[in-house]
Amino acid sequence: MIHFLVKRLIGIVPLLLVVSLLAFVLVRLAPGGPFDREREWTSPEAERLLREKYLLDAPLWQQYLNYVAHLIRGDLGQSLKHRNHSVNDIIAQGLPVSLSLGLMAFLFSVTWGILLGCVNATSQVSFRRFATDSLTLLAICIPALVIGPILVMIFAIHLRWFPVALLNSPLHFVLPVLTLGLYYTGRVARLVQQGIQSTLQSEFVLTARSKGLSEGRILTRHVLPMALLPLVSYSGPLLADLLTGSFVVENLFQIPGIGVFLIQSSLSRDYPMIVGLVLVYALILSLLNLIVDFSYRWIDPRIRLTS
Repeated sequence: MIHFLVKRLIGIVPLLLVVSLLAFVLVRLAPGGPFDREREWTSPEAERLLREKYLLDAPLWQQYLNYVAHLIRGDLGQSLKHRNHSVNDIIAQGLPVSLSLGLMAFLFSVTWGILLGCVNATSQVSFRRFATDSLTLLAICIPALVIGPILVMIFAIHLRWFPVALLNSPLHFVLPVLTLGLYYTGRVARLVQQGIQSTLQSEFVLTARSKGLSEGRILTRHVLPMALLPLVSYSGPLLADLLTGSFVVENLFQIPGIGVFLIQSSLSRDYPMIVGLVLVYALILSLLNLIVDFSYRWIDPRIRLTS
């Protein structure tokens, strides 16, 4: 297992280099430049000096080699938009906020998704099953861009139960977490429902029933561990989606996470900031996939980690 872990961690390094190369090249192929908006009040000579300062006048291969040399030392470069701050400082400021929001939305989605999935798969009452099915379908169909303003209008403007913007208290997290997590709650519920329904048809479930075990014990001790394996596989991309897709919610609620910087840097062509954020997201996704592989082994000992 240690050999598998070391091998996977080493494999992340070339992956990040490939991601950095693609992001470095593609962002420069996009139309526009980092100093286009400043041409109205700066002279061509000032722009030339800026491009020379940030090595933007050098050949592309030379720019990338210089970037990799700094990247090896853990330096993601200097932001072209926030010129008094490095990319490391900006990410260190916004990443904890985005991680907190994403983790809370993940816990919300998994908790309520598993609960709704269990009710959908085991309920014998048609009305209850219809109600939970409708809720999960509604959650899947409405994106965060739509559900966010609806929640703000109902719970913040009309009822005034929760604040709208920023993160000054725990109540500020409620609406952003709901906005971000409702969609994935429906997907988790459907995944758990299908897993439980499929596992209930297994022979070991029939054997457990023949031994006189209660349905509750069968569900919690035998069915759920097997039914949750697809959810474990999906949890890595799910958490990555919650972290990378939170920029819509962060902009909607004015949350100072890295999603705001991602949009700003994309609009202003802040090359180092864009590449740095892409690398951070790639690293997070790689580590989450590694954690998922080990979670498989913990849930089902029959699964062996292989290279």
